Amino acid sequence: MRKRMALMACLVLAACNFAPRYQQPDLPIAGTYESPDVSTPGGERLASEIAWEAFFRDPTLKLLIAAALERNRDLAASVARIEQAQALYRVQRSAQLPQIAAGAEATRAKVPLNVVEPEDPNNNTSFHFNEYNVQVAVSSFELDFWGRVANLSESARRNYLATVEATHAFRLSLIANVAATYYAILSGNEGIELAQHTLATRQYAQEVARLRLAAGATSIVDYQQASILVTQAQTQLAELQRTTGQQRNQLAVLIGGPLPVDVTGRREMSDADQFGDLDAGLPSSLLALRPDIRAAEQSLRAADADIGAARADYFPRVSLTSSFGYVSPELSDLFVPGKQAWLVSGFVTLPIFDAGRRRAQLGFSEAHRTELVANYQKTVQVAFREVSDALIARQRLKEQIAAQEDAVAAEARLAEAADLRYQNGISIYLEVIDAKRNLFAAQQQLIQLRAAALQNGASLYIALGGGQDAPEAARVGAASSVASP
Repeated sequence: MRKRMALMACLVLAACNFAPRYQQPDLPIAGTYESPDVSTPGGERLASEIAWEAFFRDPTLKLLIAAALERNRDLAASVARIEQAQALYRVQRSAQLPQIAAGAEATRAKVPLNVVEPEDPNNNTSFHFNEYNVQVAVSSFELDFWGRVANLSESARRNYLATVEATHAFRLSLIANVAATYYAILSGNEGIELAQHTLATRQYAQEVARLRLAAGATSIVDYQQASILVTQAQTQLAELQRTTGQQRNQLAVLIGGPLPVDVTGRREMSDADQFGDLDAGLPSSLLALRPDIRAAEQSLRAADADIGAARADYFPRVSLTSSFGYVSPELSDLFVPGKQAWLVSGFVTLPIFDAGRRRAQLGFSEAHRTELVANYQKTVQVAFREVSDALIARQRLKEQIAAQEDAVAAEARLAEAADLRYQNGISIYLEVIDAKRNLFAAQQQLIQLRAAALQNGASLYIALGGGQDAPEAARVGAASSVASP
């Protein structure tokens, strides 16, 4: 009976854990997205169910994203941080098991007998002795009655999982940045083509104005105004070439090397079939789909484990040391039963006074958890805002593009009419200049709106937690199951 009671007491002590039970913080978000575009047609899927290869339908963009995921230096550093966190977790977990070491020692000594027997100073004989020792030992293994070591191991595990999720979040961010930069380059290319065409047209008009001036059919004012249109087109063309070239350099950094394909003259931005269909789902689904939210949750769970370890530090630490081996003066009869030697010892340390160190450590752990709760809630809020913003932009940009297309058509008709009025002597050339300037600005704005719509489509996909290909989704799912309490 006593043995059973002692065993039950040991089991109860071993089950002690002073870490607070994890509770999900309050979510400061609404139950639905505040967006005019929350309803979606049937048959659409959640972003997490669509691999990025299936969502993005531009083959050039697919090649660029694949190159970035393979060669981006920041992503490689992030993956290395996963390996570091995993190694630290294995180091901490090893403290939960006894560390067993084997050792062997051989000693041969010669001692003068006058040292052993000082009362006989004339004795010059010597004493020889040998000793051979082989043993297996467990040194200072802590019996984790209060869960201190287990909580330290759990904290390391949660930090490792948080690092995994943070790397996946960076991976999604990299996909979004590559897509946004690619669409900016496409926009720049279209703007350059438009500017070049406009410049050629205005140079032709300038030459006509020069000939008309030489023939006395027009004034110097009309010629100078035609020249101003040419210089404006040249300035805008140079600006577009500068920004587009810089975007190409940025894209080269993102993919970790030279561009594998020529991004000039690729898929038109006006193509409707650029993305797969998406269903926004409910805001609550973001908690499971967004890797940045999962990373914040894992860090919060690690903080709970740190609190448990700090609380356990108030209780005694019990350490066990043991060894077993053989000791003999002769090597030939070392491994015989009569030469066995063993040792078992326990050591208990009870904290009495440490000048407030343990209390400060516990206070730090609790304050750190409070900070992580706020970070978790802020991460959820940011995710909710990003999705809401992208949903609003998806609808409003569609409306803006339709309106801007009508505006371009109207400006084109107005420019044509102004030119006819000038040719027939009804209006002055300034009216033609204003009409052509407004047409060019409207066309450039339409290009920018189409680029913004494409960039927003990629942002919405990432904001909804997309980008998980099959192997990645399986790995993240396995990590989540390991992380479950």
